[in-house]
Parts: sequence; C-alpha cells; structure tokens
Amino acid sequence: MYRYILVLILLAATACKGGLSSASAASSNNGASGPTSTTGAATPSSAQGAPNPNRVPNEMGRIMVLEYHLITDHNGDYARERGQYRKDLELLYNRGYRPVNMSDVLDKKLNLPSGLSPVVFVFDDASPEQFRYINNNGKLEIDPTSGMGIWLDFRKTHPDWNNKAVYCLLSGASAGHNFFGDRGVQGQKSNWRFPKVRWLADNGFELCDHTLWHAQLSKYPDAFVQEQIARNALAIDSAVPGYKIRSMALPQGLWPKNRALASKGSWTNPKTGKTVSYDWPVVFEVAGGPMRSPYDPAFNPGMTPRIQVIGNAIENMINKLESSGNMYISDGNPAVIARPAAGTAATTAAGAKR
Repeated sequence: MYRYILVLILLAATACKGGLSSASAASSNNGASGPTSTTGAATPSSAQGAPNPNRVPNEMGRIMVLEYHLITDHNGDYARERGQYRKDLELLYNRGYRPVNMSDVLDKKLNLPSGLSPVVFVFDDASPEQFRYINNNGKLEIDPTSGMGIWLDFRKTHPDWNNKAVYCLLSGASAGHNFFGDRGVQGQKSNWRFPKVRWLADNGFELCDHTLWHAQLSKYPDAFVQEQIARNALAIDSAVPGYKIRSMALPQGLWPKNRALASKGSWTNPKTGKTVSYDWPVVFEVAGGPMRSPYDPAFNPGMTPRIQVIGNAIENMINKLESSGNMYISDGNPAVIARPAAGTAATTAAGAKR
C-alpha cells in the first residue's frame, strides 16, 4: 500500500517537472518567433486535474470534439463569453481532460497519462475574437482578451495543457473573418494575417480548411464547391508553405450535392492554368455528439460530429459519458488498447497492440 502511494507521488512529481519544462520551452519559442501574450509570469498548477489512477481506462470510448466560434463579451449560439470560456477550460481540466489535435486522433497518438481523457477543440471562421494582436508601445503582442490570449494565460498555471486545437480558416471572407481580421477590423492590419496563421502552425496548433468565404456548399455546382475549398487551401499554403491540411469544416454543416467533394477535389486557375488539388480524411460536421474512438471499427473521420458549445453543453456531455461508462480514458500505456470488458466498465486488454 505504502509503496503504491509512493509511486503515485513520484509519477506526479515527474509529470509536473516535464510540464514546467514544456511551458518554459513554449515561452522561449513565443519570444523568438514573434508576438506573445501580455499576461504575467507562470505559477505552478494546482493538484486539481492531475491523472486519476482510479478512473478505469477505456480507449474504445467516445471523444468530445468541441465547436467554438466567437470568444467575446456575451454568450450566444455562435459566441462564448470570455469568462465562460475560461470556465470551460477549468471544467475540462479539473474533470481530467487534456487537448489533442485531430491529427493525433487520426495517427492514434493519444498518449496521455493514465486516467486522462482527450478533447479536441475546433474554432471556426478565423475571427479576431479568437486571435487578435495589439500594438503595445511598438511591440506586437497577443491580445489577452482574445481567445488565444485566454488560452495562453490558462496554460501558464496549467503547464500540461498543451497548445493543441484546430483552427478552421477562412481566407477570403469579409474583413472580420479573413485570417483573424483584415483592413482595420478591431484594429487588425492586413499584413498581420499570414503571421498569425504561421504562429499557430509553429506553436502546435492545427490548421483546417473552411472554404474561401463560408459558402453554403449545398447551393452550388461541383466546380464552385471545389474552387471554394481549393483556393482556401492554396491561401493557407501561401501563409505556411508545405503545410499538410488534414481536415475541413462544412460551413453551417451543409454538405455539397456531391458529398465526396468535401474531402477530395481540384480546381484549375483559369489565369495561370495551375491546378490545385486537395485530399484529406477529416470532414467536421456542425453537430452530432461525441465522436468514436480511432480504435473503434466504426470510426469514420470523414463524418466527424461535433458538440456546439452552448450553455452547459460541455458539462452535460461529460456527465452523460461518465454515467454511461462510454468515455475515452487513457491507460497510460502506448503498447496496448484499454477495452471495456463484458459486465465491467472497462479493462486493459493486455497484449492488444495499437
């Protein structure tokens, strides 16, 4: 018994040390690569949210994919008030969740400590409310009141909260939704657009296609659909040359008449004759609940459901998953998959290779 407790203490100390090292590295990278948050120095995280060895592993369980839009001064169907957004992060952390990218799910690299669960954040529409710069006495910084500023501030006191989230971008929409702000909207300058996209890619976040200007794809012919998607992918590549996009989000959840074109297609520029092709495995829908585990034979990333963050949607879903025993919970062992056993919540299937 005493030996078991000692092992847990040593593991917690090691995890804390590693998290603090990661946070320090991220801070150094931010300072070297450009704009940073304006918030103060980091402080150690509390014991809340630490890996809980009493949670029974189940890596066949469901994973929440959260859908956000504006991070602003009020709540709404497409808006989350800043304070409530911070509470979302606290709730998830304290209930044992840690952020992962969708590419981590695809690649089955959900190597979290035992007792923790993955959650995928997805931000649609590339608004300045999500990621805004401010000029502070000649120094370009990340606005602490924007979604990214709140995220980075939260991470300072929760160093194992990694920079992982998916940003589904528009590059040709109105000025308020054009790579996080354009032409003076909310003080954002046009020449800040590409640096923001590069900063996301350089700091661990994932980039996603969301069409050129949020077209309702169900209304248009095949050629138009492919142009909307391919031209936006080209713009993202212009900001981050060589970046491999692996997902797109359907504007308003509307599929094109030819559904296959959401995942794969091409467009030829009539002026240059150059053809731009796209081909990715993930298509985000607008709703539908938590997605299946990548180890589930029925996992289908081409129709990835999401949870719209409205009201108490996150807490309600956590409670539902916990009560049903259908939540993805890591076993901390990359060599095996924790599978539910008949008559019990879950057990680790020794020898079941990933």
